[in-house]
Amino acid sequence: MFLGTHTPRLDDKGRLFLPAKFRDKLAGGLVMTRGQERCLYVFPIDEFVKITQRFQEAPTSSKAARDYMRVFLSGASDEIPDKQGRVTVPAALRQYAGLDRECTVIGTGSRVEVWDTAAWEEYLASTEQAFADQSEEVIPGLM
Repeated sequence: MFLGTHTPRLDDKGRLFLPAKFRDKLAGGLVMTRGQERCLYVFPIDEFVKITQRFQEAPTSSKAARDYMRVFLSGASDEIPDKQGRVTVPAALRQYAGLDRECTVIGTGSRVEVWDTAAWEEYLASTEQAFADQSEEVIPGLM
């Protein structure tokens, strides 16, 4: 499970040092792709395979499903971290997420998200109070 918030930097070659806590789970390979709110999603290979299998169950007659799969999968890049735990973030994905130098990497359970630090701080500022104030179940039966 991926948990926590980390603040690595992109180097001049567009490589990101994966947080040490995440390296073992991603050492065998990962898939990086576009995520919601202009962040990047990073999945271990086995988790990404499960997701794509679920995509196959979606009706091809649904334009929304086709659009989502096209954007999600066309931006995907499979990578293997190097011995120092660095992974190259492809230029198109850096552009999508607005990544320059300062990054925030968060664990969200089964995946990792990579954010431009300023975008993450803005997102968190706009949603943290609503989280604290939430009195209804957002995910039924969870708490």
